[in-house]
Amino acid sequence: MIIGIGTDIIDTRRIKNAINRYGEKFKKRCFSNNEIIRSENRFNTTNSYAKRYAAKEACSKALGTGLAKGIFWKDVEVVNDKYGKPFIKLHNNALKRINKITKKDYNIEVSLSDEKNYAIANVIIFINEK
Repeated sequence: MIIGIGTDIIDTRRIKNAINRYGEKFKKRCFSNNEIIRSENRFNTTNSYAKRYAAKEACSKALGTGLAKGIFWKDVEVVNDKYGKPFIKLHNNALKRINKITKKDYNIEVSLSDEKNYAIANVIIFINEK
Protein backbone atom coordinates (compact mmCIF):
# COMPACT_ATOMS: atom_id res chain seq x y z
CA MET A 1 0.00 0.00 0.00
CA ILE A 2 1.34 3.43 -0.94
CA ILE A 3 1.56 5.88 1.94
CA GLY A 4 2.71 8.86 -0.08
CA ILE A 5 4.27 10.09 -3.29
CA GLY A 6 6.35 13.23 -3.64
CA THR A 7 8.09 14.93 -6.53
CA ASP A 8 10.31 17.98 -6.64
CA ILE A 9 12.22 19.75 -9.38
CA ILE A 10 14.75 22.47 -8.74
CA ASP A 11 16.78 24.84 -10.86
CA THR A 12 20.35 23.88 -9.95
CA ARG A 13 21.41 27.53 -10.29
CA ARG A 14 19.45 28.24 -7.08
CA ILE A 15 21.65 25.76 -5.22
CA LYS A 16 24.80 27.16 -6.84
CA ASN A 17 23.79 30.68 -5.78
CA ALA A 18 23.04 29.55 -2.22
CA ILE A 19 26.41 27.81 -1.97
CA ASN A 20 28.21 30.85 -3.40
CA ARG A 21 26.37 33.22 -1.08
CA TYR A 22 26.28 31.22 2.17
CA GLY A 23 28.95 28.55 1.64
CA GLU A 24 29.41 26.08 4.48
CA LYS A 25 26.57 27.63 6.47
CA PHE A 26 24.09 26.58 3.75
CA LYS A 27 25.63 23.13 3.38
CA LYS A 28 25.63 22.42 7.12
CA ARG A 29 22.05 23.66 7.48
CA CYS A 30 20.64 21.45 4.74
CA PHE A 31 22.93 18.42 4.44
CA SER A 32 24.45 15.76 6.69
CA ASN A 33 28.21 15.30 6.82
CA ASN A 34 27.84 12.18 4.65
CA GLU A 35 25.84 14.10 2.06
CA ILE A 36 28.44 16.88 1.98
CA ILE A 37 31.31 14.42 1.55
CA ARG A 38 29.45 12.56 -1.21
CA SER A 39 28.55 15.75 -3.07
CA GLU A 40 32.00 17.30 -2.75
CA ASN A 41 33.54 14.17 -4.29
CA ARG A 42 31.25 14.23 -7.33
CA PHE A 43 32.25 15.63 -10.73
CA ASN A 44 29.35 18.09 -10.66
CA THR A 45 29.02 19.06 -7.02
CA THR A 46 26.22 21.56 -7.60
CA ASN A 47 23.98 18.99 -9.28
CA SER A 48 24.75 16.44 -6.57
CA TYR A 49 23.64 18.89 -3.89
CA ALA A 50 20.59 19.87 -5.98
CA LYS A 51 19.44 16.25 -6.40
CA ARG A 52 19.71 15.68 -2.66
CA TYR A 53 17.88 18.94 -1.97
CA ALA A 54 15.07 17.90 -4.33
CA ALA A 55 14.91 14.45 -2.69
CA LYS A 56 14.46 16.02 0.74
CA GLU A 57 11.61 18.18 -0.61
CA ALA A 58 10.01 15.21 -2.38
CA CYS A 59 10.26 13.01 0.71
CA SER A 60 8.69 15.65 2.94
CA LYS A 61 5.82 15.88 0.45
CA ALA A 62 5.43 12.10 0.47
CA LEU A 63 5.25 12.28 4.27
CA GLY A 64 2.38 14.74 3.86
CA THR A 65 3.97 17.66 5.66
CA GLY A 66 6.43 19.48 3.46
CA LEU A 67 9.47 21.02 5.08
CA ALA A 68 7.52 23.83 6.70
CA LYS A 69 5.57 21.61 9.10
CA GLY A 70 8.17 20.38 11.56
CA ILE A 71 10.40 18.32 9.29
CA PHE A 72 13.81 19.88 8.85
CA TRP A 73 16.42 19.47 6.12
CA LYS A 74 18.64 17.11 8.07
CA ASP A 75 15.70 14.94 9.13
CA VAL A 76 15.82 13.45 5.62
CA GLU A 77 19.21 12.08 4.55
CA VAL A 78 20.04 10.88 1.05
CA VAL A 79 22.76 8.23 1.08
CA ASN A 80 24.00 5.71 -1.45
CA ASP A 81 24.45 1.96 -1.26
CA LYS A 82 27.68 0.26 -2.35
CA TYR A 83 26.48 0.29 -5.97
CA GLY A 84 25.65 4.00 -5.92
CA LYS A 85 21.87 3.61 -5.70
CA PRO A 86 20.40 6.41 -3.60
CA PHE A 87 18.16 5.68 -0.65
CA ILE A 88 16.64 7.74 2.13
CA LYS A 89 17.24 7.52 5.86
CA LEU A 90 14.79 9.30 8.13
CA HIS A 91 15.85 10.95 11.37
CA ASN A 92 14.25 12.98 14.16
CA ASN A 93 10.89 14.53 13.15
CA ALA A 94 10.71 12.72 9.79
CA LEU A 95 11.13 9.39 11.59
CA LYS A 96 8.49 10.40 14.14
CA ARG A 97 6.15 11.32 11.29
CA ILE A 98 6.46 7.96 9.50
CA ASN A 99 6.02 6.12 12.80
CA LYS A 100 2.85 8.12 13.41
CA ILE A 101 1.54 7.20 9.95
CA THR A 102 2.26 3.48 10.26
CA LYS A 103 3.60 0.95 12.71
CA LYS A 104 4.20 -1.51 9.87
CA ASP A 105 7.42 -2.13 7.98
CA TYR A 106 7.83 0.42 5.18
CA ASN A 107 10.12 1.19 2.26
CA ILE A 108 11.12 4.48 0.72
CA GLU A 109 12.05 4.45 -2.95
CA VAL A 110 13.81 7.46 -4.44
CA SER A 111 14.76 8.26 -8.00
CA LEU A 112 17.07 11.18 -8.81
CA SER A 113 18.01 12.75 -12.11
CA ASP A 114 19.54 15.93 -13.44
CA GLU A 115 19.93 17.62 -16.80
CA LYS A 116 21.86 20.86 -17.29
CA ASN A 117 20.16 23.35 -14.97
CA TYR A 118 17.56 21.08 -13.39
CA ALA A 119 17.45 18.30 -10.83
CA ILE A 120 14.41 16.17 -10.07
CA ALA A 121 13.52 13.67 -7.38
CA ASN A 122 10.62 11.27 -7.02
CA VAL A 123 9.87 9.54 -3.71
CA ILE A 124 7.37 6.79 -3.01
CA ILE A 125 6.76 5.56 0.53
CA PHE A 126 4.91 2.28 0.83
CA ILE A 127 4.05 -0.37 3.38
CA ASN A 128 5.68 -3.74 2.84
CA GLU A 129 2.91 -6.25 2.41
CA LYS A 130 4.07 -9.76 3.15
